[in-house]
Amino acid sequence: MPAPPAPPAPPAPPAPRAAPAAGPALRRAALGTADISFFVVSAAAPLTVMAGVAPVAILLGGIGAPAGYLFAGLTLAVFAVGFTTMSRHVRSGGAFYAYITRGLGKRVGIGAALLALIGYNGMEIGVYGLLGTTTADTAQALWGLDIPWLPVSLAGLALIWYGGFRSIDFGAKLLGVLLVAETGILVLLAAGVLLKGGAHGLSLGSFAPGAVLVPGTAAVLAFAFAAFTGFESTVIYRREARDPDRTIPRATYIAVAFLGLFYAFIVWTVIQAFGAEEVLTAATEDPGGLFFAAITTYVGPWAADLMHVFIVTSVIASLLAFHNAINRYALALSEEGVLPVGLGRIHARHRSPYRAGLAQTALGAAVVLGFALAGADPYQQLLLWVNTPGMIGLMVLMLLTAIAVPVYFRRTAHTEGPWRTVVAPVTAAVLLAVAICLVVSEVDLFTMASTTVNTVLVALVPAVFLAGLALAQRLRTRRPEVYARFAEEPAHEGEEQPCPLPTPSSPEPASAPSTPAAPRPAP
Repeated sequence: MPAPPAPPAPPAPPAPRAAPAAGPALRRAALGTADISFFVVSAAAPLTVMAGVAPVAILLGGIGAPAGYLFAGLTLAVFAVGFTTMSRHVRSGGAFYAYITRGLGKRVGIGAALLALIGYNGMEIGVYGLLGTTTADTAQALWGLDIPWLPVSLAGLALIWYGGFRSIDFGAKLLGVLLVAETGILVLLAAGVLLKGGAHGLSLGSFAPGAVLVPGTAAVLAFAFAAFTGFESTVIYRREARDPDRTIPRATYIAVAFLGLFYAFIVWTVIQAFGAEEVLTAATEDPGGLFFAAITTYVGPWAADLMHVFIVTSVIASLLAFHNAINRYALALSEEGVLPVGLGRIHARHRSPYRAGLAQTALGAAVVLGFALAGADPYQQLLLWVNTPGMIGLMVLMLLTAIAVPVYFRRTAHTEGPWRTVVAPVTAAVLLAVAICLVVSEVDLFTMASTTVNTVLVALVPAVFLAGLALAQRLRTRRPEVYARFAEEPAHEGEEQPCPLPTPSSPEPASAPSTPAAPRPAP
């Protein structure tokens, strides 16, 4: 009887990607806790948020508006617990999408990667319209000059490109100066109000249940959550951070705590400046001038002039912070093989992802010029229409990350406690889902647009995510080696030159993640 035929040999695993040629890498150990905090707080643009958006929050929510900022900060602090715990176990430069991949699989991770790239670009590019309008308003208020917005926005594109082209520590120093200026003018306003006792004496009525539990609180919460956008980018700088297992969590908590307490304090101070009854009238008559009127009364006209200037620098700081974050996302996706490899080039002298910066600047210029040629308003259309889907997209990414955390730790050996791995992330997921519903339900307050436009802007978020899922399927079938390595751990954290990522033995390892390094105790 003949012997049975030998079974066919199993297919060979995908060939490992060749190591790239040795070359410059991002500057190692360049950023401390303060530096990273400057980046993420600057992205939130505190002065612009306060002077430009807080009056609308007061108008909608009344004197209870400060409590909305505290609640948003508390929610994001709970989210940060699981988020920063993940940062000690996942060292990939992809941040959001790497965390989501570990917990929810490669398909969802690639969808999240595309959503992150589009979301951060949306958050930055729209702000060039705000740069044009705030600069024009400042020139008119201080010198009576009428200047067009487009040349200012294009000059801003060049300035932000240069800031991103230079070394990361140069950017951190610049943002530190700009952040001190914009927060300093708000502290000066608060000090003036407190020293003079406000309009009718100081009161904590803003935090009373009767002031907080009003119909307009939902709208305030939507504005408050939007005011924190960008704080989560701390983990993007992991490769350039000193002792990232400690630096990243510290910077994240500092950013959330500072923004939550500072926003609530400043909004409360402005309410005291006018009085509980009068502030609503002032916000109705001139919301854009509310903060300028307060600082003129309690400090002096010269301080109002400084506030005009510092609003422009606040916008510039926000643009530079988002530009740097986008460049590092693009660099990570280039190293993954999802984006063209040319975008992953790092400048030999400045150690910056300069190719990604050029591409991002070119995209920004194309969008800005497109809106200008269409005759669009730089504030109501370029800013609001481009920013809104970006903001919602980043909130969806936070929700997916919060869901991914307990799934990841359920399958992975670790020594973290249940508060960090289950309770906090599940609580954050519920709160973030509520926050997203609030923002979507009040989206007309953000866009000032028609129902049709709002529907399109909101629908862009799931559309981009679905496009990412389609991209994942395409990579899996046509470029399986790229798909197999997506979001895998780097061989050595902080290495001076890029190296190939380890090749897994199967194309879908998300359900059985690679064994992480021995976990470190929480800082």
